Amino acid sequence: MKKINILILLILSTLSLESIAADCEQVIESNDALQFNSKAMTVSAACETVTVTLKHTGQLPAKIMGHNWVLTKSSDFMAVAQAGGAAGPQNNYVPQEDSRVIAYSKIIGGGESTTVTFSTTDLSSSESYTFFCSFPGHYAIMQGSLTVID
Repeated sequence: MKKINILILLILSTLSLESIAADCEQVIESNDALQFNSKAMTVSAACETVTVTLKHTGQLPAKIMGHNWVLTKSSDFMAVAQAGGAAGPQNNYVPQEDSRVIAYSKIIGGGESTTVTFSTTDLSSSESYTFFCSFPGHYAIMQGSLTVID
């Protein structure tokens, strides 16, 4: 009986570690209807880095229906999203050298995917974060929250 209990504890501890590790890698999809497939993402504070893979499940090219994934503090979201238009397509509609931008991916079109990896050093479970697509006009609909859990 003691061996079975130890085995159960080992299995449960492994599952907990896997669930924490899973928080460090996120996948989110976008489509031709201006939507992300999720409005919320959660990452563990135990992650040193987070990798987000953005998949565009639509068919339209990037110049017509391009999407990216941008992360800011929620308090910086609107200003950064609006500045994205002025940054232009050559900068993936993200203001360059802007300290308010925590992470961003390149713009992709239908059938494409891209990945961005960023440090969690400056992320806090007490802060509110917003992810969004900064392609002009998309941020009004394509946005969600990223939560850091301890």
